[in-house]
Amino acid sequence: MNSTQRRSFHTSAELGGFTAAAKSLRISQPTITAQVRELESLYGVELFARRGRNVVLTSVGEELYEMTKRIAHLEGEAREFLQAHGGLQAGHLNLAAVGPFHATDVLVALKTQYPEIQVSVQLGNSQRTLERLLEFTADVAMIAHFEDDPRVEMVPFSRHKVIVFVHADHPWFSRKSVKMKDLEGQDFVLREQGSTTRLAFETALDEAGISINPVVEIGSREAVWKAVEQGIGIGAVADFEFVPHPRLRTVEISDAEISTSYQIAYLKERSNSRLIQTLIRIARTVGNS
Repeated sequence: MNSTQRRSFHTSAELGGFTAAAKSLRISQPTITAQVRELESLYGVELFARRGRNVVLTSVGEELYEMTKRIAHLEGEAREFLQAHGGLQAGHLNLAAVGPFHATDVLVALKTQYPEIQVSVQLGNSQRTLERLLEFTADVAMIAHFEDDPRVEMVPFSRHKVIVFVHADHPWFSRKSVKMKDLEGQDFVLREQGSTTRLAFETALDEAGISINPVVEIGSREAVWKAVEQGIGIGAVADFEFVPHPRLRTVEISDAEISTSYQIAYLKERSNSRLIQTLIRIARTVGNS
């Protein structure tokens, strides 16, 4: 397999078709098709299943695509290495994060020191953020809940308390704190499954033997904030995530220590990446771990 065949296959797999790959690589669609067919013929395999004008990866194609993603990342790291030794601080970093708050602080610090580095950010809950790292669509992940994975290296970043917040019409609006038993039977607006804040909160409820009434489940912090602002129920967030509003107030849970921990994650096989190590170094100066 030569580099041209690999590039045509990888781009077609990444973009989901020969036409899109041709536009991206700025060559003709028949050229892309011919290079992929040459590769298939050379090894006697089928990499794409043709369905009319559409193509999908076969099982062999999917496995090869996982390999070409690694090759693409290694090529990127080789460029970073040469740029760094040539006195350049350039490159492109793909960051996946569980929310905009920490990511923004780190990116501002990174761009202040290295304005030439380009950064793309993808947001999602902890589960989706980890998936992006393992799929090689993210170089670094800023993640909260995490189960040990031998492929991933973790660097502590910050720790935050989980609090609840209420609307002005709620009886707790004038209170500074509540106890766990006060949560019994209360209406709550919860994040979606996979949210670290929700996991920490529900774990604490289970340990205390408390049952709440989850009236709605919403897939973003902003939407939870809006639902509570409309008086639908009580919200639970990490303290740094709460956005002040005249008709909203945070209430601490006085008899329980509920918190979430955030880490910087990257693949162990990419530990030599200068861009990744640069981001980690800067993140350590921003976090409160």
